[in-house]
Amino acid sequence: MDAIELLLTRQSCPRLVAPAPDAAQLTQILNAAVRVPDHAGLTPWEFIVAEGDGLTRLADHFVEAMEKEGGDEAAVAKAANMPMRAPMVVTVVAKVTEHPKVPVLEQHIAAGCACMAMQQAAFALGLGGIWRTGPLAFNRHLHRALGLGEQDQIVGFLYLGTPAVKAPLKPQKSADSAVRYL
Repeated sequence: MDAIELLLTRQSCPRLVAPAPDAAQLTQILNAAVRVPDHAGLTPWEFIVAEGDGLTRLADHFVEAMEKEGGDEAAVAKAANMPMRAPMVVTVVAKVTEHPKVPVLEQHIAAGCACMAMQQAAFALGLGGIWRTGPLAFNRHLHRALGLGEQDQIVGFLYLGTPAVKAPLKPQKSADSAVRYL
């Protein structure tokens, strides 16, 4: 698959099953992530990979965070199930460093670019993935449970695995309605 085909055909895949990326595939996916633009070489990201028992530990952190936020029984039950929607979940974190020329927003965007690069790499390898956020991405209890600093921010949970079904290609979108020329 060439790069333009990848960019024009990639899509999110919400129904994922085993197998997860193997070690070689995960290495390629992570190596794609660290190739994104990185002003001042700050490497403003961290990738927390959960698979196998790690998914259970992530679910435990999700449940604890929701309980501490006062989530109702349904929200807590949903949180417990979230990591089990794929055989691998990569929590993508913007690791912010104070810098006079690289604002926090740019560091968050760089981490977001890393998340997108990982999803694209997975797609190019014949795998599926979906980038999710939701309230847990901003939950400070979860941040502490994952050992994140006060300025760090989860920019996404990248669910990876094998597509459960071959999804039909979504219709091509036109950029015309989103473009203005000066």
